[in-house]
Amino acid sequence: MAKRALISVSDKTGVVEFAAQLTERGWEILSTGGTFKALADAGIPVRQVSDVTGFPEMLDGRVKTLHPAIHGGILARREADHLAQLAAQGFGTIDLVCVNLYPFRETVARGAPFDEVIENIDIGGPAMIRSAAKNHAGVLVLVDPADYAVALQDDVSQAERRRLAAKAYGHTSEYDAAIHAYLSGASDEMPTQLPEHLTLNLDRVAEVRYGENPHQPAAIYRWGDSRGPVIDAQVVAGKPMSFNNYADADAAWSLCQELAGQEQGAVCVAVKHANPCGVAVADDVKTAWERARDADTLSVFGGVVAVSRTVDFNAAQAMRGTFLEVLIAPDVTPDAVEWFASKKPDLRVLIAAKPEHLSVLDVRPLTGGFAVQERDNRPWDDLCPEVVTERQPTEQEWADLRFAWAVVKHARSNAVAICKGGVTVGLGAGAVSRIWAAERAVANAGEKAQGAVLASEAFFPFDDVVRLAASAGVGAILQPGGAKRDPEVVAACNELGISMVFTGSRHFKH
Repeated sequence: MAKRALISVSDKTGVVEFAAQLTERGWEILSTGGTFKALADAGIPVRQVSDVTGFPEMLDGRVKTLHPAIHGGILARREADHLAQLAAQGFGTIDLVCVNLYPFRETVARGAPFDEVIENIDIGGPAMIRSAAKNHAGVLVLVDPADYAVALQDDVSQAERRRLAAKAYGHTSEYDAAIHAYLSGASDEMPTQLPEHLTLNLDRVAEVRYGENPHQPAAIYRWGDSRGPVIDAQVVAGKPMSFNNYADADAAWSLCQELAGQEQGAVCVAVKHANPCGVAVADDVKTAWERARDADTLSVFGGVVAVSRTVDFNAAQAMRGTFLEVLIAPDVTPDAVEWFASKKPDLRVLIAAKPEHLSVLDVRPLTGGFAVQERDNRPWDDLCPEVVTERQPTEQEWADLRFAWAVVKHARSNAVAICKGGVTVGLGAGAVSRIWAAERAVANAGEKAQGAVLASEAFFPFDDVVRLAASAGVGAILQPGGAKRDPEVVAACNELGISMVFTGSRHFKH
């Protein structure tokens, strides 16, 4: 008896050619719907599934393969008892299931109405895939056109069948995760708290030599159908990305884009070990880079840099004397790419991808679980800054306070940023004491703190930071407010002639 293949796919890439090759090898082809039409139109002998089941499609196509003649043929073990039971019912075996699913995620992504999205939840497809994967010892299951060639081999090993089965269950798992994510947030009546069950649907998109340290295996994964600026970036020059490169580039790009949304000029962000070490805005990329570099020439060595505008040849040449790991930009001119490739061959040069379908969740690993929260996406324009001192900030100080607030939001807590004229002149991040963070920022700024502003991502428990800032010449301070000793802190500002602004919103980043 000829082997039988059931083919029913949404992604029809290569399916006609595949079916033709199966036919040449003596396979009988069963199919449904659009796939049946595509194969028949190509002149390939093909039978409707309804000819096998003896029942027509019903309920607008919702029921067509959910029948014992199909699932019995897939699930039967290739042994005498099961084959005899099939024969008693007049059923035959199905030896290959080639199925991929209704385009649910694509339908959601294009903003289709709820009813249309629901109609794109596949039922028969996952059932057939799971049945075939369970019985992979006797049935080949294909969910990816890249695997079609496997079925054309004379003999497929059990190891390969098991690999295809695992891939098939991954395919249905991802599909169910996408449906769960959509339905968890699809209704206006849904509660605002996070879902009771959260599925992390991850696909490996890049291999790296190792993780943070050489003894740690690592890889880069995509979450669902998200498209990220760094994981999907085009690498136009330099070595392959490392694990730490990905993390730092993502941190640099996030701050760069936040500032680009509020600044009129070109933004440059230098990051070292996930913390900003030099941030600047200027009229052009070259100048922004030079200002960011000069903010902390020691820390920027070996850093990761993001810029908000196209990197041209002049901007590229300005980076000649500084060792950098990664440069990420919205675009890089061809002559700049050529220069980087010849003069800085180790520098990874990335053109950022446009982000799509990004999750609003921030997920961090714990031993035995995850801590999950919504991302800290609160913009400056959503705040209601309140001047709580006698002295009002100047117009320039307001601009620098807004700039500093974005910077300190992206630095690890405890964090303090001192900024002046659209440049970070002093940064203290990741300190276990707020005064230590401030002391580091003041020391880093030196004389440049004179006339600068200071921002803290969390409130001041004491007035010590105010007094330190005043001694360095800082003129205005921004902080969330809300501490028990706020009156003492404000009084110290008034005593020392410093402006203080409360935002009412903190930005811890641990």
